[in-house]
Amino acid sequence: MIDWTQVTGFQWDDGNSRKNVDKHGVTQGEAEAIFFQAPLLVAPDPRNSQQEARYHALGRTLEGRRLHVPFTLRGEGALIRVISARDMHRKERAHYEQHR
Repeated sequence: MIDWTQVTGFQWDDGNSRKNVDKHGVTQGEAEAIFFQAPLLVAPDPRNSQQEARYHALGRTLEGRRLHVPFTLRGEGALIRVISARDMHRKERAHYEQHR
């Protein structure tokens, strides 16, 4: 379980940040924005959690863009480390809309 009161910011890898913009057209600001908009759906990602706990986040940007953002926590749970960010797929959009 994530203790959101402990999260103080974000940590970015330059390569991931460039990839998100180049491949998916998602900026750092857009990816970060979903964590401040309701609803935010977060689920564990056990398939990719062999070395560290990973999560999937589904949310909206300020402009209403629906994004899928896999992430992990760093710094004893204080920093969200975005792994990637892309537009939601059809099934993800349907799941997100059901929980609005």
